[in-house]
Amino acid sequence: MKFQHLVQINDPLNPLIDSLTREQVWRGLVMKAENPLLFVPTLDSFKLLARDAGSIERELHFGRLVVRDRISFHPPDRTRQEIDAAGEIPAATLVTSIEAPDELQLFVCFDYTSHPNNGAPPVDPLYQGFVKQAYVEADTDAIRTIRRLVVEGKL
Repeated sequence: MKFQHLVQINDPLNPLIDSLTREQVWRGLVMKAENPLLFVPTLDSFKLLARDAGSIERELHFGRLVVRDRISFHPPDRTRQEIDAAGEIPAATLVTSIEAPDELQLFVCFDYTSHPNNGAPPVDPLYQGFVKQAYVEADTDAIRTIRRLVVEGKL
């Protein structure tokens, strides 16, 4: 399954939304990788397994389900998350990019690709719709959390 969507950060036509800088959004995306507990309410715990100059490797615990992933950082505007298969959950990739079509607008693009297990039956389109909606909600919540962290002076 491939799925991509945008979350608008700055909207020059909406004065009720505080504008964020590219740097604030970038720091928020890095914080999301380094401390996912702030961003994923269903996450019980996580372990940082490895870190180097441009990437981290983690183990995420959702009850009995353990998910391993690697996130590479491509400052100032892109992260790439490689998620290992876990049981019936297929491997996946998430590329998150900060996009600025002009100096007033700012977006974050979330680009998902799942890699079905060999021999797995096709995923039901209805189920895919639920997964896509869950991605949109989780990503919108992540941006909301970044906004809150900026207001709190943590970014």
